[in-house]
Amino acid sequence: MKKLFALMALAGFLTFGATAYAQEGGDSAQTEATMNSGDSTMASDNDTASSDTTAMADESEATASTNESEEAAAGDKEKKSAEEPSFHQVVKDKFIEGGPGFMSFVVICLILGLAIAIERILYLSLATTNTKKLLEETESALNNSGVDAAKEVCRNTRGPVASIFYQGLDRFDEGVDMVEKSVVSYGSVQVGQMEKGVSWISLFIALAPMLGFFGTVIGMIQAFDAIAEANNISPGIVAGGIGVALITTVSGLLVAMILQVFYNYIIAKIDAITNDMEDASIALVDLIVKYNAKNK
Repeated sequence: MKKLFALMALAGFLTFGATAYAQEGGDSAQTEATMNSGDSTMASDNDTASSDTTAMADESEATASTNESEEAAAGDKEKKSAEEPSFHQVVKDKFIEGGPGFMSFVVICLILGLAIAIERILYLSLATTNTKKLLEETESALNNSGVDAAKEVCRNTRGPVASIFYQGLDRFDEGVDMVEKSVVSYGSVQVGQMEKGVSWISLFIALAPMLGFFGTVIGMIQAFDAIAEANNISPGIVAGGIGVALITTVSGLLVAMILQVFYNYIIAKIDAITNDMEDASIALVDLIVKYNAKNK
């Protein structure tokens, strides 16, 4: 019995020791596995960090290259804009190349022609009148208050039509024939005032190309003189004279074209106002005839 208990105790002890050993082995294996997984995680984290650093470096390089290309493009653009001369500089250079002696007269023609044209345009704009409204107001004043009230309406209205109406009404007591003659005569005076200075514009239109052609002839003479002096036909020798010839011709034609546009506009405006004056004059005579027939 004692031997049996001793054997059972020994077997239990051996069983307990094996179990403890197995548990210790399992714990150590688990710890080892955990450490291995931790090492793998750290390695993967290191790899991710390395890839992120590489990507950031690539992005920084791309951004730097983009900035460098943009700065280079901006520098090229600024350089090109600095190299391109302005319009004012181009005109100044061409004026000097054409010769100040000839180009000055062409520029004077342009300045004087534009000054007269602008003055005429302003005058004709102020001379434009609402003829229909003026006729209605004159008729209403004439029928309600008499000739003096109609004359007052015309006196307070600006423009050649109102002036013609006033002159016609001022001859009302002398009969319809005198009214008609007064309207026609004063209409011619108003047309002359509207055309004042327009002949100077036509003069500058004709004079500017002539000055340009004169500069052309002078430039060609200079070119042939240079050829005769050098006894050699070289493009460099002829270029100066031909440059003067072409620039003066172009300048004269350009001035003439600009002034021609203003001249045609002014003439069209004068014709329109003149036609308006003629229609209004006929309407005024009819109005006076009806008034006389009504008050007989």
